[in-house]
Amino acid sequence: MKKIASIALAAAAALGVLATTGCSVARDQQSVGSYVDDAALTTRVKAKFAEDQTVSAMAISVETLKGTVQLSGFAKSAAEKERAEQLARNTSGVTGVKNDIVVRQ
Repeated sequence: MKKIASIALAAAAALGVLATTGCSVARDQQSVGSYVDDAALTTRVKAKFAEDQTVSAMAISVETLKGTVQLSGFAKSAAEKERAEQLARNTSGVTGVKNDIVVRQ
């Protein structure tokens, strides 16, 4: 239940940012529609992390730009790093994944 609440909070934060900025995005970066799509992708990837027993949704950050997901943060093992990338790649709408997760030894 705690994981679902954290995902809901992340989604609300993403929507809150959009509402407070008056639907604006960084100049020349992307359209509002693209920004909303990327925020939805980020939320879907984070939800998959929260549902998975191997991946820590709290230790791995997810950012999305034009369908490409960038993963960063720390994993406890190479298996966790690989699983996070696999979950992101298998998320509908994701066009690419850049895995910058660092494995802590």
